[in-house]
Amino acid sequence: MAIFLFKTEPSDYAFSDLLRDKRVVWEGVSNALALQHLRTVKKGDTVVIYHTGSEKRAVGLATVTKSAYADPKLDDERRAVVELKPVRALARPVALSEFKTDPVLKATELVRISRLSVMPLTEPQLQKLLALAGE
Repeated sequence: MAIFLFKTEPSDYAFSDLLRDKRVVWEGVSNALALQHLRTVKKGDTVVIYHTGSEKRAVGLATVTKSAYADPKLDDERRAVVELKPVRALARPVALSEFKTDPVLKATELVRISRLSVMPLTEPQLQKLLALAGE
């Protein structure tokens, strides 16, 4: 299974909203590289939810319940969506500043390509993130 980080503006859709809703169609991705990553997402993959804006921190984990498919709301087969369900909030959110200073996490696209909303993570990156979160 693959691992991804999905960014969201918490004022638009926060991890607490996902916990409340129990499932969501993750939509609205329009960046070409983010869409390339999103189209590779498969059922069972792990997703780290990251809050942008004033928070700038990883806050929770989710699981993909339906692999990427064309967004049924749009007449553009390149635009994709996936479906997620929450797993749990991180014991402690992990701030962007920690990503930037950690030798493992500073190689993530979160640090290198800051505007990207969907990006892959490696297993060592996920394990480091969980360790920093106190898990």
